[in-house]
Amino acid sequence: MVYYFSSEKHDAHIDFSKKLSSFLNSADAFSHPIAVMCIGSDRSTGDSLGPLIGYKLSKFAFNNVFIYGSLNNPINAVNLEFAITFIKNFHSNPYIIAIDASLGRNDHVGCITLAEGPLRPGLGVKKELPKVGSLHITGIVNTAGSKENLLLQTTRLSTVMTLADVITAGFVETFRDNKLNVYPYSQPSHAQLYQQLATS
Repeated sequence: MVYYFSSEKHDAHIDFSKKLSSFLNSADAFSHPIAVMCIGSDRSTGDSLGPLIGYKLSKFAFNNVFIYGSLNNPINAVNLEFAITFIKNFHSNPYIIAIDASLGRNDHVGCITLAEGPLRPGLGVKKELPKVGSLHITGIVNTAGSKENLLLQTTRLSTVMTLADVITAGFVETFRDNKLNVYPYSQPSHAQLYQQLATS
């Protein structure tokens, strides 16, 4: 089942956080390393949702939560397989949450979706990429149509930023409520290692 949350609601991050927390607790995710994979490109407005969320979440440090994908080091079609392999090798039995932008119905633009099971990145632009995640989150940034790449390029930045703000706030709320101490930013060593490997 897919759950929808309108990013325009003033308390959208609370509703999103409650359902996210419910999913994570039901799956016993907090007993595993949690890897948040923020997928997308910093070179396309519509596709930049994932990297923006990664950038925002990287301003915090959480106990046993690891953020992958940001504006500086995006996870995209080129390096997605490498990132999946790295995460599975670096962490013992990680619980992976995958985040990406998506296209949808006109009345769903600006909505966040949350569902169990793997994400299929690139589906909206007809790319065959590896499935990833035990849980996936998407932000619907524009209306689906026949010219998906053009739609992503012409997406309103305000829509993407609002979605990124709500999803980030929802994650912070979830991790705080579940006693994963939220610290001020400190660059974690796992991210430094991933950056070195990804660019080598």
